[in-house]
This record gives sequence, structure tokens and C-alpha cells, in this order.
Amino acid sequence: MRDAERIDLSRIVEIYNAAVPTRFATADTDKVSVEEKREWFEKHVPGKRPLLVHEEGGQIIGWLSFESFYGRPAYDYTAEISIYIDPAHCSNGVGTRLMQEAIELTPKLGLKTVVGYIFSHNELSIGLFKKFGFEEWGRLPYIAEMDGEEYSLSILGRRIVP
Repeated sequence: MRDAERIDLSRIVEIYNAAVPTRFATADTDKVSVEEKREWFEKHVPGKRPLLVHEEGGQIIGWLSFESFYGRPAYDYTAEISIYIDPAHCSNGVGTRLMQEAIELTPKLGLKTVVGYIFSHNELSIGLFKKFGFEEWGRLPYIAEMDGEEYSLSILGRRIVP
């Protein structure tokens, strides 16, 4: 696991775009470009709100991001975690390794609480978060519409510091 570099952005976007047609991991309904993700990439700050990549065999196979929650100073000790994995490497324990590293890193980032926004029908991701002590803190019913279907969003959270 290492901090992402600008040269990694195209691979990060490639992994992200693989999730778009599944309708399980993102509310984007069309694939995004590297240029569209550049500003998002630049908002990640190593040591504060990092974007990390996981490599195996010299290739990035997954990534993890910490993003500021709600963008107001009172929430500085809370971050949203997102994990995306190359479909060829799903179900190989990569998500577990990424989440373990994320949880271990949170105190160093000054975080007390982490949250994840996961489509309620994405049972695999919900299971991964719950495996690491996340609980469902809320559900927003039928707030997303893709391909004529409505989807609910689960809010999972974990308090890192008591």
C-alpha cells in the first residue's frame, strides 16, 4: 500500500470505471475520464486525506480513499472511506487487506470516526465493512435511480476512538 501518484490516476480511473456498469458501487451512470477525476485526485492529501493504491506484481489492483466528511471544520475528525478493486482480483482478500490497513491508519490521520456510503443491495461491501466493526447508522431509501430502478443507500459507520 502506498500513496497514489499522478501517474497512477489512469489506473485508478480504470478500476473505478469497471464498477460503473455493475450498479453496485457508484452512482455514476457513465464512465468518467481521467480529466474529470483530476480535481478529486488533487483533493487527497497524504497524511491527512490520502488516496492509497494496493499493488501486486507491480500492478495496481485496488485503491482506497479517505475523503473529508461534509466539508465543514466541525467534522475534521470524520472521513468517508471508499474502496475499489479490479474485478479480476475481487474475492481474493484484497478488500480485507485494504480495510485492515485503512483502520490501522485512521489514528495517524487524526480520525475518530469513519463512514462508508454503500448501496443497500451491495451485500459484499456491507459485509466487508461489518467484518471490521462498522454498523448501519442509517439508510436513505430509494434515493438513487439507475436504468429505471430505484436504489437505497446504507450509511455505515465506526467509531475509532472511544
